[in-house]
Amino acid sequence: MRFWLLCGAALAGTMAVDVAVADTLREALVRTYQANPTLTGARARLRALDEGVAIAKADGRPQLTGEVGVTQNFKGLGRLENGGRSLQASADIAYPLFNGGSVKNGIRAADARVMAGRADLRATEGGVFTDAVGAYMDVIRDASIVELNQNQVKVLQTNLQASRDRFEVGDLTRTDVAQSEARLSDARSRLSTAEGQLIASRENYRRIIGALPGTLEPPPPLPPLPGSPDEAVRIALDNNPNLASIGATQQAAGYDVRRARAGRLPSVTANTGVTYNNFLGSLDKAVGAPAGTNLDGTSTDSQVGLTARIPLYQGGGTAARLRQAQAVQSQSLEQVVEVERLVIADARATFARYDAAVETIASAEQAVAANRLALEGTRAENTVGTRNVLDVLNAEQELLNSEVLLVTARRDAYVAGFALLNAMGRAEMRDLGLDGGALYDPVANYDRVRGKAWDWSDDKAPVTQATRTVDPATDPGIQGPVTPSSN
Repeated sequence: MRFWLLCGAALAGTMAVDVAVADTLREALVRTYQANPTLTGARARLRALDEGVAIAKADGRPQLTGEVGVTQNFKGLGRLENGGRSLQASADIAYPLFNGGSVKNGIRAADARVMAGRADLRATEGGVFTDAVGAYMDVIRDASIVELNQNQVKVLQTNLQASRDRFEVGDLTRTDVAQSEARLSDARSRLSTAEGQLIASRENYRRIIGALPGTLEPPPPLPPLPGSPDEAVRIALDNNPNLASIGATQQAAGYDVRRARAGRLPSVTANTGVTYNNFLGSLDKAVGAPAGTNLDGTSTDSQVGLTARIPLYQGGGTAARLRQAQAVQSQSLEQVVEVERLVIADARATFARYDAAVETIASAEQAVAANRLALEGTRAENTVGTRNVLDVLNAEQELLNSEVLLVTARRDAYVAGFALLNAMGRAEMRDLGLDGGALYDPVANYDRVRGKAWDWSDDKAPVTQATRTVDPATDPGIQGPVTPSSN
């Protein structure tokens, strides 16, 4: 399903705006995908999980250690008579041959957590996109409501002037003029509230998307959505990333149990090493010189062998760690059911919200048409004396209320529809088909680091990827992206 195949159509009616120099929802989502801090942070978190595989593999690789030491010996007790000096250097290699499956299951658990992290990244992406769509539609809704209230103020100003003129000629009473003044004051108050809400929505847009909105185009239509809540649930159970995440977490917990159980089993390690001694020209004074020391005061020893470790009693720690891992596994089993319930409830709830908003749109459109006709009739009847000023003011207010309801219903329907896509696991970048450059590939970093075995292959110091919204004029200390110290 491609979200943008139907991009040509747009919402009509009171949500229409000037599109000559407008931002589009496509552009907003691309900007969000590239520089939203929640998303960039989630990618960094997944890269940290990737390193867990390399860490687990390190436990099964050879370990090479070296030691260097210089010793000054003294003869006797409590005297500082020179007993010789020595330099010792040694190198040892240990290779685990058998560890009861601990390394193998540790690697499997780390891989499973990587899969859970990828699913979490998908869930984060869908959630951020849903927030971005909501912020986009909030700005469109609130801009439309401000425009409606501005028009209402203008209409009421005209009404008030007309009422005053008719009062001057004795056609209306002071009460009629007062009613017009009260409605105008109320309209100005509503306009101020609407303007404040628009400012808040614009700032929320900047928080999520990274820049203040310009003039926004109406969004493209949503793709075909499920025809029933049962169909929505079926799709959600197949595609929702939260279910994939908890499923992988459950697998990791199972591997952790096996790894903990390996603590009861023997382990076998192959060892080899070499030791070098140099008495630094003091062999004749050396105390306890090892056998085989050459006349020049040096000796070299090497060894190779196997070490078997058989745990007989460990104070109950192994059993405690096993029980702990089993409890975590039990928790993950319960969380599978919990997440499944949440996914089903979310799919049904978002479907219901979308369905209700669509029905509200139809009712609101009828109400707008009826109230517009009623207002025209009331005004006509007022001119012939069968209706009073209050009737006209009430009709104008009813029309405004229905227009605001229509704008709000259109916003709610679109946001609920996109939320339904998210609940079904179809609100990610790969589903939307946006043209915003290459997609972030979570597998690329995994392939890059999983086989690394060199202790000095660290990455460059990280820099901020997300777009900052601090205005340099507000905070002159802001020079650019914040980078950590190299110390």
